[in-house]
Amino acid sequence: MRRNDAVQGIIMQNGDRVWDLVEAHRPEFVALADRVFDTPEVAYDEYASAEAHLQALQAAGARITRDLAGIPTALMGEWGQGGPLIAILGEYDALPALGQEPGVAEPRPLGNAGHGCGHNLLGSAAMLAAVALRDWLAETGTPGRVRYYGCPAEEGGAAKTFMVRAGLFADVDAAISWHPADMTGVFEAVSLANTRIDFTFTGRAAHAASSPELGRSALDAVELMNVAVNYLREHMPDDARVHYAYLDAGGEAPNVVQAKATVRQLIRTRRLRDLRALEGRVRKIAEGAALMTETQVSAKVVSAVSDLLGNSVLDRVMEAEMQRLGAPDFDAADKPLADAIRATLTPEHIADTFRRAGRPVDPDLALCDFVVPLGSAPVAAQGSTDVGDVSWAVPTVQAWVATCAIGTPFHTWQLTAQGKSPAAHKGMVHAAKIMAATGRALFAAPEVLAAAKAEHARHLAAEPYICPMPDEVQPPIRPRRS
Repeated sequence: MRRNDAVQGIIMQNGDRVWDLVEAHRPEFVALADRVFDTPEVAYDEYASAEAHLQALQAAGARITRDLAGIPTALMGEWGQGGPLIAILGEYDALPALGQEPGVAEPRPLGNAGHGCGHNLLGSAAMLAAVALRDWLAETGTPGRVRYYGCPAEEGGAAKTFMVRAGLFADVDAAISWHPADMTGVFEAVSLANTRIDFTFTGRAAHAASSPELGRSALDAVELMNVAVNYLREHMPDDARVHYAYLDAGGEAPNVVQAKATVRQLIRTRRLRDLRALEGRVRKIAEGAALMTETQVSAKVVSAVSDLLGNSVLDRVMEAEMQRLGAPDFDAADKPLADAIRATLTPEHIADTFRRAGRPVDPDLALCDFVVPLGSAPVAAQGSTDVGDVSWAVPTVQAWVATCAIGTPFHTWQLTAQGKSPAAHKGMVHAAKIMAATGRALFAAPEVLAAAKAEHARHLAAEPYICPMPDEVQPPIRPRRS
């Protein structure tokens, strides 16, 4: 495995001090993760979670900026002076209807949102890493700034895309993040660019029995559009995706010709440059459906994100730190809940994790005790993320870190059930150590950071970034509920 000699020298010189600094702050950030878990809120509604992160930044003595890109739940805190600026990205939004009693290996829904992707852990670990780096900069007298970004609405809201569009990463030299997972390794830069578009058809109501010929059905238009998109799938690239959801089916009365109906189409492609072409074909289908039904159609872009742009220099830096640190140190007390969760999964769920790790299936291994070597496993797109737009703005690196039982799928009650477990806390703190150590290596080796920036500049010279979010689309701000 190739390692950068300068980075390895920095690692040996600095020892494990940054890990110690992470451990020193463990209690307050575990408490922060649990507080966010207990007040789950969906995209652009994360007022309580943002307030919790704001209070943590205030307690840590950060220079704070709020309302980033006009988003009330987006904030950042900064420490240090001079030198390069390293950003660490945190998230704290939850998912609808995934509220689940924690620590219980059976469905016990709470009827509210829930952290079915572990973002209560994600944001807390990111700030923990930033605070540890703050301490390391102060202890060593190293010039540099570390900045924590509290990012809302990753789950379909594309808040980071708005933040990039607003220039909020223009002065950043590199960005670091992570995501909770069922295994540990460098998050290789494979994701799907996407856009969400609401197509609203407007027709003419009529009595469906006595005078249906006078009606023009918006619901017929939506259904014809979906049929045509399904036929389009045969003619899309293999890694492209289109999904849909009915937002308004025209009402509940079948004896009325529906005059208005709305469908949301989620269009994904492997590369941002291919997104516009596929989006154009879907728009033509909508126009054709309107023509066939003599209705009118309007399209409204809701959100859009870019694919991830990788950086091999940063990947190798994080890989070196990750291999030295190893996997999270789970213990025997963590196994019963993990085993119970795995009993609710199919063998295919469990086998899929090992396939993605490039390892043979071990049916007895409940929690990941290995680090997946960089480049050793088959890489497939893992959905979409607005970190993609940050990666086009600045060199970016991410980690997967195990916080749950092997095979646990994202966006499920099984992941939410593990969100406050001791194993989740261990993985969260471990992720903070990886991120803090990666940032420390970059501060201590300016030539390595310069190489990462040069690689990023070469990518942009070959393919400039074009923000996928139209200028007229603004964040869908939700007023704070009393």
